[in-house]
Amino acid sequence: MSDQSAVRVTDRSDRSRFEITVDGVLAGFAEYRRTPGRVVITHTEIDDAHQGRGLAGRLTAGALDVVRDEGALVTPLCEYTAAYIGKHPQYQDLVDDRLVPPVS
Repeated sequence: MSDQSAVRVTDRSDRSRFEITVDGVLAGFAEYRRTPGRVVITHTEIDDAHQGRGLAGRLTAGALDVVRDEGALVTPLCEYTAAYIGKHPQYQDLVDDRLVPPVS
């Protein structure tokens, strides 16, 4: 990935996930479930061809920014997302640690 690469994070609600693309190519995603006022992030994955480029962090930050813009809270069931929030205090106010409703 060069400094000129176009990196974009998009909420793909039709797929229940945030996607990150590099120059228009899908590089990874963060799956989620939505309930009123809450986004439960369950899994984050970056394609092997894009590993080691900081994309997981950019994806997670982008997803959390969307959650903040919506005025929602986040429940980070994904270990990566939870660790990211733990290292980035600017996102800790978004954490909703109430019990997560069962998946139906």
